Amino acid sequence: MNRKRKSLTDEEKSELNNILKPILEPTLYHYGSDRRDVARYDKREGMYGGTGTVYLLQMFEKGELVNNRIGAYMILPGKSDSVGFHTHGTRIEQEFYVVLHGEGIYKEKDSAVGEARFFKIGKGTVTTVKGEAYHAVENSGSDPLVIFVITTNEPE
Repeated sequence: MNRKRKSLTDEEKSELNNILKPILEPTLYHYGSDRRDVARYDKREGMYGGTGTVYLLQMFEKGELVNNRIGAYMILPGKSDSVGFHTHGTRIEQEFYVVLHGEGIYKEKDSAVGEARFFKIGKGTVTTVKGEAYHAVENSGSDPLVIFVITTNEPE
């Protein structure tokens, strides 16, 4: 399972920004902060055993949100780019996906060896996962699949 994040070169950032330009402009208005842009660009190849490259635009610095770990745009640029099955249960988290652009297949299962369920997703679709459940996502269309991801800590 590959969880290694790589920083993007300036050229890669420019290419990614050109992909996003007709879809959205990632701008932040965070209370008490003058920063208006992406906090960090990450590149994940074979994310959680998936295929291709996934990009994450982290909108918040560590510690900027209360009880939230991630608020990021996830971009799967090409058809068949995917994030493999993974769980957030070991980190006691819940995760929400809000699809902003593109088409994909959202996959979920109750355990690592459970039977997978598949759902078509598109603009406006919201998915959730919590506990020990597993989930994955794949770009099934010709456009980039752009998802806003919110990961929160589960209540104790």
